[in-house]
Amino acid sequence: MRWLFLVVGVAVLALVAAVVIVLQPAGEEKKVAAVAPTTPAKPSQTAPTPKVSEFTDRCGTFETKEKAPYAVTGYWITPKSDPCTWRTQLKEIHDVGGDTIIRIGYGLQFRTVSADGEVQTRDGELDSLYKACREDGLTCHDAAERDLMKANPDNRIGRTYVYRTDESFGPNLFRCPEMEHSVRAGKRTYFRLITQPDGSDDSTCDFSSKGASYDLILVAGSETDSLTKLLDLGDQFGMRVFPALPLAPRDPKTPIRANKKHLGTLTTLTRRILQDYGARFADRASLGGVYQPFEVQMSDTLASNPTLEVYADQHTIVEQELPGKPILISPYMDARRRVAFGQTPKQVAEAFKALAKTGVGIIAPQDSRGTGKVGLFWPDERDEEVDERLRPVVGESTYGTAYYGSTRDYYREMSLARDEMVQAGYEVQLWANVEAFEPSGERPCAPQGTRGKTDKKRLDQAVTMTGRYVQKVVSYMWSDFMTCGQPSLEKEITADWRRPVAVDAIRRSRDIQDGVEVRGYNLAGSTVSVEWSGGTRELSVPQVGWLEEDPLEELPEGMATAWVPFDWTQVPADEWVRVTVKGANGLVSSEPLHVRIAA
Repeated sequence: MRWLFLVVGVAVLALVAAVVIVLQPAGEEKKVAAVAPTTPAKPSQTAPTPKVSEFTDRCGTFETKEKAPYAVTGYWITPKSDPCTWRTQLKEIHDVGGDTIIRIGYGLQFRTVSADGEVQTRDGELDSLYKACREDGLTCHDAAERDLMKANPDNRIGRTYVYRTDESFGPNLFRCPEMEHSVRAGKRTYFRLITQPDGSDDSTCDFSSKGASYDLILVAGSETDSLTKLLDLGDQFGMRVFPALPLAPRDPKTPIRANKKHLGTLTTLTRRILQDYGARFADRASLGGVYQPFEVQMSDTLASNPTLEVYADQHTIVEQELPGKPILISPYMDARRRVAFGQTPKQVAEAFKALAKTGVGIIAPQDSRGTGKVGLFWPDERDEEVDERLRPVVGESTYGTAYYGSTRDYYREMSLARDEMVQAGYEVQLWANVEAFEPSGERPCAPQGTRGKTDKKRLDQAVTMTGRYVQKVVSYMWSDFMTCGQPSLEKEITADWRRPVAVDAIRRSRDIQDGVEVRGYNLAGSTVSVEWSGGTRELSVPQVGWLEEDPLEELPEGMATAWVPFDWTQVPADEWVRVTVKGANGLVSSEPLHVRIAA
């Protein structure tokens, strides 16, 4: 994948404005030029490549060559206890062109402690996960308080937090070794951290001068470090890994917001983990960045959400401890008209700006089609009935009645917002997170929930709607949504990956000749078909046009640009035209592009 953050170039903007002949892409209200890079290219990092063509270990032999590269190049995965599962998952993902792994993470949780010093669940029961954490016959809580009181009798533990993970950490997790250390208990390694409630994390380690109240963080970790294993696999397969940062405790009254009372402790835990990452992994190419899994809805009031403080604080720490590694977030959208919190494309664009101002490097909004909160449709389809798979969410309705806009409308507005933020000096990328599931299904894919299997045709449609507006396409998630059902979505992609996926078409002249430029995947040797009320033209790219397979650094991996001559004066103004692409193998793009000339 390309990891390019650009600086604004006025000359490039001027050049683009000079050469683009305006075509009305689907959903654009007035004359809009093609979205093109707003900044000159800087040298990009070398794309990761596998170390070897295959490797063998106790889990088997694994090839590292892509077999069926698809438009989606990154996937979320869930933690698994079996290390062989990691290898199988990464091989499957790499087979279909994946070069990016994003890990689902865990949350920091505030907990009460019993009179016996035992950590309790939220319901007040004994939490068995922390029962084994004992020192000198005492619970880890009581042992920590004992040690604090030895330093000063007025010291105490005011609040206790827990954090579980399948990772293990090195000595850089600890700031004050006389009070902080690891505790081995069977297959678990616990990490005891003593911190200031305000998140200041005093480096003097002076616990004796005056009595104070401290926070205790008990991390239930692993004997062996899963992140090390993932990064090693990333090196072998040529992939980048985004481990998850700790999830903030939720506001009990408004669970979609972070709880401000606990942000200081979250900041300390984040700092400690990233200090450890920096010491062990800062130079690892397979560490692509870090992922903050606390989701927020993109709305025009998002700037007041305390969760953005989490993003900003963690961005500062990442800059200090892992320079050059971005934070990735994946907020969600809701375009439904019939709910009070539905948002228009422009409102979502304002949210994008608010998120960019926190310093996060990658914003990957969920397309929200899998949850039914946004639809996939073109402007001339507003009066059509919604896909029946959306009816459990929006009922029997037309697209125009159910939604403020299509996912394409939202990504377009966010791309304009991104251009504005890049010009203001913010280094931020816009990725698309296309949801590889349906709102419900006869056989739910995951053990919990009702989400059902989707199909490649619908996934192609989702990719199409991202247009030329994003820098990368990723998907939530690999397991269980890509692997459930018969055939699974993974198998459908493997069988049909050569099918062209056209994402955008614009009117563009070349020299003095009028024509149409198409962007998409698998365009080599293709034929572009333009259909309007006056007829249909089929234009062979190899015979009458040209193909640029790596046109611009800001396009997603694998996207190409084709051009064919076409006289647009024969198409009536404001008429919707359909553009499809047929590959050299005879496969036709599943979703036609709907475009029109601006009046």
